[in-house]
Order: sequence, then structure tokens, then C-alpha cells
Amino acid sequence: LHVAAGSSTILYLLPAIVQAFKKTHPTVQLVLHNVTGKDGLALLRSDAVDLAVGSMLDVPTDLSYAPVYSFDPMLIMAKDHPLAKKENLKLEDLSPHGLILPPKRLTTWRLVDLVFQQRRVPYTVALEVGGWEVIKQYVAMGLSISIVTSICLTDADRTRLAARSLAKYFPSRSYGVVVRKGKYLSQQARDFIE
Repeated sequence: LHVAAGSSTILYLLPAIVQAFKKTHPTVQLVLHNVTGKDGLALLRSDAVDLAVGSMLDVPTDLSYAPVYSFDPMLIMAKDHPLAKKENLKLEDLSPHGLILPPKRLTTWRLVDLVFQQRRVPYTVALEVGGWEVIKQYVAMGLSISIVTSICLTDADRTRLAARSLAKYFPSRSYGVVVRKGKYLSQQARDFIE
């Protein structure tokens, strides 16, 4: 069974699912393809993978997306950051602070840019770096603030970072299963989805 997924999905969402699947299907060889969303869709369309798991904002007509989980957008900062104590946080409060964001080609950057542009709130990017773990480390070091999806926040993160919901400004991100329309799914693929 071949499953395409991005790093955050593989790291934060799939471990419990994979563990449960392997417990009930110990003989099925499971291959997780760690790819970006665009590359995962290409693998799906070429039948190199059976399905993809991740987040989608726009669903192409040849694919089917079934959202399963939803995660809130969160502002994260060092515990001693001035915004950590601010009541009634507004989007404008983020302007003086540069953001640490993933690369421009990823959905998170585009979504952050869209929300700031729609509300005509200026912002700057202090650092562009790949991977939620790296972003969280740099934020914990006090280098700046970031906007992440709550999928990546662990209990350990909540002890070293301050986190505030930005659901008032940003939409929640759904994560689910993507398959090619009309594709026959094997029993193990249907079991994994279930």
C-alpha cells in the first residue's frame, strides 16, 4: 500500500493511524512517500501511490477529497514575547514582528499572505525555513513569531511556547484522504482509509 503525504502529516497525524493499521494488517507492506502536496498529486495521478493524506484548499476535478480532521491556526511565540500577554490579540498586532514562515511554494505561506492582503494589514517575513520542527525551535529561541496549524503543536511544545488561536482571522485547515476519481481501491487501501 503506497500512501503519499507531506512531512507534517507523516510526523503528526499518521503515527497513530499507521500503528493501528499495522496492528490489524501486519502482512501489508506500507510505503509512506514523503512529498509536497503538488508532488503527491502527481504520484496519485500516475498511479504511483494508492492514495494521499493531507490538506487541500483547492480540489481539482479529477480528484476526490474527504476531509477527516480539522486544525485551528495558531500564533506561536516564545513564552516571554510581548504578544504572549496581550489580551484581545488583533492581526495588526503581528505587523511589527517579522514572521517565520515555511517556503513560499507551500500552502501555509499563500494562506498567510492572502489573509494579510485581504485585511490590508502589512507584514514582513523575518525568516523562511522548511519544517514545523525547525520553525518551532527558532520561535522558542525568541527569533520571532510564526503562524502554524495546531496539528504540529505537541504537549512538549506547549511547555516551551506560548500559543494563541488565530481562528478569528484564518480558516481552520482540514486534513483528509485524496484519491483519483474512478480509481479502484484495493481492500487494504479501503481499510487504511477507514
